[in-house]
Amino acid sequence: MLTKKRLDVALNIKSVSDTGEFEGYGSVFGVKDSQMDIVVRGAFEKSLSTWKEKGRLPALLWQHNMNEPIGIYTEMKEDDTGLYVKGRLLVDDDPLAKRAHAHMKAGSLSGMSIGYMLNDYDYDSEKDAFILKELDLWEVSLVTFPSNDEARISNVKNALDHGTIPRPSEIERTLREVGFSRSQAKSFMANGFSALELRDADTDKALQSLKTLSNLFTEK
Repeated sequence: MLTKKRLDVALNIKSVSDTGEFEGYGSVFGVKDSQMDIVVRGAFEKSLSTWKEKGRLPALLWQHNMNEPIGIYTEMKEDDTGLYVKGRLLVDDDPLAKRAHAHMKAGSLSGMSIGYMLNDYDYDSEKDAFILKELDLWEVSLVTFPSNDEARISNVKNALDHGTIPRPSEIERTLREVGFSRSQAKSFMANGFSALELRDADTDKALQSLKTLSNLFTEK
């Protein structure tokens, strides 16, 4: 099974009513995030069509916690801006939803985040970004802070734990997270460690990065 991933954006709420109805964007097209990802229009079309066949929409969660749904989405579609969502918080029946609603009204919630599986992507060398072309959307959460520090290393570890091979893009980005330079990571992916010895003068740093990577993958 592919590892579930997250993509975070600044909370972009168009409106929120006193009774808990709100509308906004769970994802914005064409914007490069801190993990070098760009979502393009059409990325959600197949997934939204599948949800429509099921007669329901992805979950509305608090902080990506599957045990803490706080309402329902009543509409979800792509437009020229991004993934437009309309939902309703269960403010009269769920204390957590009431709390989330209060923070939305006050402006103290700073992020919205989608949970998805990546089905198709390309790498754009000119933009130095991964172009996300097809996403299997699972849920859209309200989050206190967009948690971009979480994803890559845990994604690779989880894939290995489940006996599957991580995507090359995940491995390359993980190498960069633990200290490899961009050129070292690309050389390693293309030709293995021998390429680092031939191309990079700072071999000691590369060795230290490999040690860090090994420790991360063997931690319990």
